[in-house]
Amino acid sequence: MTEKLTSKIAMELEDKYGAHNYHPLGVVLTKGRGAKVWDVEGKEYFDFLSAYSAVNQGHCHPRIVGAMVEQAQTLTLTSRAFYSDVLGVYEKYITNLFGYDKVLPMNTGAEADETALKLCRRWAYDVKGIDTDQAKIIVCANNFHGRTISIISMSTDPESRKGFGPYTPGFIIIPYNNLDALKEALEDTNIAGFLVEPIQGEAGVVVPDDGYLSKAYAMCKEKNVLFIADEVQTGIARTGKLLACYHEDVRPDILILGKALSGGVYPVSAVLADDEIMLTIKPGQHGSTFGGNPVAAKIATAALEVVIDETLAEKAEAMGKIFRDEMNNIDSDMIEIVRGKGLLNAIVIKPKNGKTAMDVCIKMAENGVLAKPTHDDIIRFAPPLVISEEELMTAISIIRDSILSFG
Repeated sequence: MTEKLTSKIAMELEDKYGAHNYHPLGVVLTKGRGAKVWDVEGKEYFDFLSAYSAVNQGHCHPRIVGAMVEQAQTLTLTSRAFYSDVLGVYEKYITNLFGYDKVLPMNTGAEADETALKLCRRWAYDVKGIDTDQAKIIVCANNFHGRTISIISMSTDPESRKGFGPYTPGFIIIPYNNLDALKEALEDTNIAGFLVEPIQGEAGVVVPDDGYLSKAYAMCKEKNVLFIADEVQTGIARTGKLLACYHEDVRPDILILGKALSGGVYPVSAVLADDEIMLTIKPGQHGSTFGGNPVAAKIATAALEVVIDETLAEKAEAMGKIFRDEMNNIDSDMIEIVRGKGLLNAIVIKPKNGKTAMDVCIKMAENGVLAKPTHDDIIRFAPPLVISEEELMTAISIIRDSILSFG
């Protein structure tokens, strides 16, 4: 007789047979629906991480799952060696939705970032006229764009970088939300692009000053430098607009999307740009076996349609204001800062009696809300955008009680 899989057994299996590159909370999930998930013992939780904003449309959204199942029963993969009857339809939809000439489909956010870097460098040589191998790309301190060798080469996080060198050259790191530093860096005539997160998610939901993005964009235009927005976590309605850049009416030269582009049911990412940039890459110079496969194309189309049809951006904007107001009303000296935009929010936790942000997250999990610390003292809160106001208020009550339990 097969032994029943308990949380303890599941965690022991992962610990024994899986690489130790994550340190998850002690919760073993088996089911998700909407804004809620359940563990293998049947306990119910509100999911306030949303797989780092991949599940904006809610867990197992029937429309997205339906699109996936229907296509999976017809044709799953051709590779890009052949055309499919799905890809062009998806490409037309997403380029029209975001207003670009072309899209290059990939699978993960890190792959999309790598794609954007290659596009930027190729444009620098073929269009801007920078000498071969001299192109530089400006990035920001405390960024998070993934964990490939090239991407960690631009990281300032010791945990991401240490022990993985030698590093890829060609990146200039400046402070985030610092226009003076950007202006100085742009004086270098070999600068090809500026890669930036509209809000730094992994850094702890760091929201830049109003006008930072629009002024940075204008500065890039003045120097003929590409403005590259990594909207993998902030995009697809998370911050109260379809893109976080839209809060300042900025249209990136290169737009990077992932995570919620699939509603969390499949790895799908995309890079969008106009012809002058996108067509610098010729056949054979970049690609992916699974990029733009029929299942991914169907899923991404459905996921974007759900965001539009269910007005999830507008919902995120309204719910986010409620959440921040309620967090600011919690009478606890453990809460140092509340910040965010839309339903991408964070609280900075001041340790009390030896209790830290991790202790708060463990207590919240015991009480039925799942979230996880980043950088030790920050808790990020990003529930699925389909969460109802009633559900949000119930979750807020749990968060409040959990924090106040520490005195």
